[in-house]
Amino acid sequence: MQVGQKVRVRRLRDRSSKEVVAHVGKIGVIQQFKMVDGSDVGVVVKFEDGFTTWYFEDELESVG
Repeated sequence: MQVGQKVRVRRLRDRSSKEVVAHVGKIGVIQQFKMVDGSDVGVVVKFEDGFTTWYFEDELESVG
């Protein structure tokens, strides 16, 4: 995965807010990467509606 790449949210690992859940199945663009949980990498994704949040890489799939 790379910054600028389009991705689809395919699932969530953990319970999340309504806003995050509402974006499952939607396509966004990777903005940056961030360290989470001290050892894992999160992917910050921005959607067309302006909503931005992070996901684990295995929660996303690449979109052509």
